[in-house]
Amino acid sequence: MTSELTLLYDGGCPLCLREVTFLKRRDQRQRLAFVDINATDYRSAEHQGITYREAMGRIHAVQADGTVLRDVAVFREAYRLIGLGWIYAPTRWPLLGPLADAAYGLWARWRLALTGRPNLDELCACRLEAAADQPR
Repeated sequence: MTSELTLLYDGGCPLCLREVTFLKRRDQRQRLAFVDINATDYRSAEHQGITYREAMGRIHAVQADGTVLRDVAVFREAYRLIGLGWIYAPTRWPLLGPLADAAYGLWARWRLALTGRPNLDELCACRLEAAADQPR
């Protein structure tokens, strides 16, 4: 069975892991799949070309038809699929939607620092360095 939504998440982020654990527990019908972008075997070509840098910068998900979702739209769809769509439904409202998007943008910008991680440039450099060390 193909998942309806594949979430790309940062397995090195404690808050991201908490969210993934919650979603997995609530996903009784197994409509969601999860891909750890922090894993060494993450390949952008397998996920609509979403690079490590892009995925680390903002949350992404891929629907079964290949449509890419970003930011709050990811949470809105994931929660809808687990039967809790009402939680994010207000983010579609004209006034609340832009506020939710702006709040998420701030979170995405500061997420790494707030969770005690290196900045995005350092993470990408370390990833490139690790890839160069891998035997071909």
